[in-house]
Amino acid sequence: MTLVKVARSDAEGARIAIRNIRRDANSTLKELLKEKEISEDAERGAGDTIQKLTDSVMKQVDTILAQKEAALMEV
Repeated sequence: MTLVKVARSDAEGARIAIRNIRRDANSTLKELLKEKEISEDAERGAGDTIQKLTDSVMKQVDTILAQKEAALMEV
């Protein structure tokens, strides 16, 4: 059971890293908007794209974790 806990911990670390990257990207978008380098529509569209990518990668992390847990339970 210890290896399952390690796998879950690693997955949570990955989720935190992904959220931090999303936060940094959104912050950069807001800076660009503030400096008038991009339009509000471009900022909104990019924000939506960032969220879709974040959701996709989070699903991948969850899928990999589920596969790893199943493999560890077989042993």
